[in-house]
Amino acid sequence: MRYQVYVIELSKKVFTENARFRAANPQFNGVLECLYVGMTSKTPQERFHQHKTAYRNKKGINLSAYLPHKYGSYLRPSLYDHINAKPMTRQEALRMEEKLSMELRRKGYAVWFN
Repeated sequence: MRYQVYVIELSKKVFTENARFRAANPQFNGVLECLYVGMTSKTPQERFHQHKTAYRNKKGINLSAYLPHKYGSYLRPSLYDHINAKPMTRQEALRMEEKLSMELRRKGYAVWFN
């Protein structure tokens, strides 16, 4: 199965309203955006739609994450398209999700990833 990494821009309200998000991003100065980085076996567009619609699987389990569901604005393909050019396994995508998150934090973004 092929996995991809994606980035969702979040409303900046997440920084003021969510203490865990704020604590994870002490470097954030409010200039750049707040972001959610994830990985999926779906297309980024399908996964974003799942987040926004509180998608539940056949067992009734909510598969949307809270932050992109509540604060997600839109996908930011310019931040991830270059990564998805090469097919990734689940493990590779998990590592890339963390690597990209750390790179974006170093650039000054506020980032959440799992």
